[in-house]
Amino acid sequence: MQAFLKTGKLSANDKPSTSGTKTLKKKPPAPWVEKYRPKTIDDIVDQGEVVQVLRECLAGGDLPHLLFYGPPGTGKTSAILAAARQLFGDITRDRVLELNASDERGIQVIRDKVKSFAQLTVSSTRPDGRPCPPYKLVILDEADSMTTAAQAALRRTMERETRTTRFCLICNYVSRIIPPITSRCSKFRFKPLAKENVIKRLQEVCKAEGVDIGDGEVLQQAVYTCDGDLRRALTALQCCQRLLGKVTADGLIEVTGLVPDNLVNQYLGIKNYNELEQFVGKFLMDAYSASQLLEQLSATVVNAGHLTNKQKCLISEKVAICSSRLLDGGAEFMQLTDLGCTIIMANNNP
Repeated sequence: MQAFLKTGKLSANDKPSTSGTKTLKKKPPAPWVEKYRPKTIDDIVDQGEVVQVLRECLAGGDLPHLLFYGPPGTGKTSAILAAARQLFGDITRDRVLELNASDERGIQVIRDKVKSFAQLTVSSTRPDGRPCPPYKLVILDEADSMTTAAQAALRRTMERETRTTRFCLICNYVSRIIPPITSRCSKFRFKPLAKENVIKRLQEVCKAEGVDIGDGEVLQQAVYTCDGDLRRALTALQCCQRLLGKVTADGLIEVTGLVPDNLVNQYLGIKNYNELEQFVGKFLMDAYSASQLLEQLSATVVNAGHLTNKQKCLISEKVAICSSRLLDGGAEFMQLTDLGCTIIMANNNP
């Protein structure tokens, strides 16, 4: 700096400041769930009947009100988003309103946001002059979490704005949707994905990402972990790859919080209270989930060949009671101890 003030020139050791220049930030890796989300309805995995009906609707350019229901991770949201992209093309953002579980789901949102969007009229041509369906699309994800009053307001909006707006409701439990709405929609059930289709899709993603999955044990473990939920399986594989550097069966168990089978069998075979107390204390100190243990224990009890029907009934009934208490905020130690006492009684009195 002193040299510059004397001569007006920068010396060899002086470099211009780069504090004002912007540095390019490296983009974080995209979640595989979004990166490999189906772009068209033909890419949807293992939902042949739904895809066939949607294909016919898209060919005619006419879409009825839709109600998608079924287990999570089976392609409900992906199906309607892919259909919307095929319908509206590059103006999808302007024609689609998507509300999910993170939004307020009360009556005020239906009256303000949904009703205002539904009342807008749109043209039947795109800005580039190509034809386009003359309606908009409202996607209500997790619709079964809406209040009854909000669903009643939605029913009236669906009734009045059918000419300019189509609605697609997505939920896990169709019984929580009021009958006036279900009667106005075409209902489609998304079934749990078949094991072979999940494995095929996971193989495609792992090949595209260059992930070494070794033999089939890893994918078998992923299928067992996800239980028909493809989204959960993809998330587990990516977490395992990012955190552990490689994908293994043991890594998947660790990442997903699954309780090892040997611990489930050890808990089911407890014979006295001292053994139970030691097991529960160590189990919780290892940070395993009590709810996950009860979920796996329920399936193990049903398929256990060494238990009589009476023992299965006693244990299964107690599993249901303890699971309900955990959902209501019960202490994990107390519930696992209570269930363990029932297991001891059942083991000692076959």
